[in-house]
Amino acid sequence: MLLATVVAVLIGIAVHRSPWGSALSTAAASIILTVPSFALLGLLIPAMGLGVMPTVTALVLYALLPILRNTIIGLAGVDPAVADAARGVGMNRLRVLARIEMPLAWPSILAGIRVSTQLSMGILAMAAYAKGPGLGNLIFSGLARLGSPTAVPMALTGTVLIIVLALALDAALVLIGRLTTPRGIRD
Repeated sequence: MLLATVVAVLIGIAVHRSPWGSALSTAAASIILTVPSFALLGLLIPAMGLGVMPTVTALVLYALLPILRNTIIGLAGVDPAVADAARGVGMNRLRVLARIEMPLAWPSILAGIRVSTQLSMGILAMAAYAKGPGLGNLIFSGLARLGSPTAVPMALTGTVLIIVLALALDAALVLIGRLTTPRGIRD
């Protein structure tokens, strides 16, 4: 998620002032999201082999759209008068971005991170297909043992643990949002 966040936010910062750039980057991320996870992993395995690399690459690609889209929306939603006032008191473009625009866009960006995290949790279970790490291995092991008394409990354990982890990560992101969102713009 950290890698996807950095990539998506940097792209969002680069294109948010350009309608054409915003539309192009969002369309590219949307196209990636339409590829089924098994198919994308199947395309990445010949190029990257089995294991962590195709899993991380697929998760980063799938996580880009919500974060990118919310970064663009958050930055576009900053009142131009606020940025003009900051420039009027001597802030350069980079300081305006870092001190004014990004804090105001942060709640929107964080919402995109939360959506991407939940999306990634579901896709991460499929990482077992590429011999990647994760709780999907429990699910696939259980499914491979269908008919045995341990099959359903094993698959169910993997599924429940993924749900618990997804809820814990979402709660952590809500807490991060409360701690990092400027007091004046909290809901």
